[in-house]
Amino acid sequence: MGSSAPSAFQWRRVGASLAVALPLSLLATVVFAQSAGEWCASEAASRWEAGFETGGRDTAQIDANAAIEACAAALAEDPGSAQMKAWLGRAYYAGAQKQLATPLLEEAAAAGNAVALTLYGDMLISADAVEQDMARGAEMLVIAAEAGFAPAQNSLGLSYDLGEGVEQNYARAAFWYRTAAERGLPRAETNIGLMYKEGLGVAHDYIAAAAWLQRAADHGDTRGQHSLGRIYELGLGTPVDYYRAADYYQGAADQGDMQAQNDLGYLTENGYGVAADAVQAAELYRRAADQGLALAQHNLALLYEDGRGVSQDYARALALYRSAAENGEMRAAVNLGLLYLDGTGTGVDHAEGLRWTQLAADSGNPVGLNNMGHIHEHGLGVEADRDKAIEYYQRSADAGYQLGRDNLDRLLAPATAQPESGPKTYPPGKIEN
Repeated sequence: MGSSAPSAFQWRRVGASLAVALPLSLLATVVFAQSAGEWCASEAASRWEAGFETGGRDTAQIDANAAIEACAAALAEDPGSAQMKAWLGRAYYAGAQKQLATPLLEEAAAAGNAVALTLYGDMLISADAVEQDMARGAEMLVIAAEAGFAPAQNSLGLSYDLGEGVEQNYARAAFWYRTAAERGLPRAETNIGLMYKEGLGVAHDYIAAAAWLQRAADHGDTRGQHSLGRIYELGLGTPVDYYRAADYYQGAADQGDMQAQNDLGYLTENGYGVAADAVQAAELYRRAADQGLALAQHNLALLYEDGRGVSQDYARALALYRSAAENGEMRAAVNLGLLYLDGTGTGVDHAEGLRWTQLAADSGNPVGLNNMGHIHEHGLGVEADRDKAIEYYQRSADAGYQLGRDNLDRLLAPATAQPESGPKTYPPGKIEN
């Protein structure tokens, strides 16, 4: 359901007694006295449009069915209105009826409506229900941004940040992010904060980053909350403060942010800033893993493998490691390879062990490189090859992995009786979020 916050056009009672004293027929007349255009505005206007700051809604707040009904009536009453077309298009978009939204937004954009220019421009850039045309989309964003529409300013900043439809230019990105942030747009406050955090387009400045992210967090932006939590967790320009990190992660996690859910899970698993609770950590990882976050899938797999916070389940661990590895988490590929090599949760399968370990090694993962050395040294699914083993151990050592260095030294040392060594994975307690 949409927000119930009063709009600029909603009828307001002068006093509570009026609601009791007015006859039903007269009360109905007062409630429905607003025009169709006012009704549409109360359901689909953006709060970033001039005059609708208190009555407008963000897209996620729109009750699509109510907005479509209101704005269809308004457009029927005034079929030439670019504003009504933009609002009805926005209502259709909020209701996932994008094919109906497209022609309305295109017509309104051609008439210069900032809401339509921004939404349709973003659709063109991201190929959202229309054929991708980044250059045209960016041109639309320029018009709306220069007209002072904050969401367009932020989107134009993103285009410059990523080089979508325009030449990548971090300074221009920072300019437009800051312009929108100064108007109070929460996601722009986060974006300019991150530019200061990374030193992109502006001087590297953790203090400025934290200040902007604090504004975004105070406005409820989940990325701002999560990013500010990272600053406190890592101690970037400020002393490490796990308590504050956990607090900001909690705010974002409660709104469904998967990165925050994973990072709060990490703090909870290890008792940083909150009481250690493996069961709660597993639940947080699960919520993020269900949204497809590879690192959360990996971290949850570790708990299933070790039986911490959940009942030990090697088959479940294997499935989660596979999902995480397929989603690009190479630490999961390392651990998946180990399960196949050891036959844990599955039969011993050197071919699968080799495949996943090779994938990790090819990405430069130092543990994967070490484990490939072990595979070639001992001929696990391949012919034993001391030279290849040395090559992989060398690359692992060069990447700073101590076990890779130890194995390299062992193979290069004069022949003496050596203890058997096996591949190693990251200790569970050392997996960084």
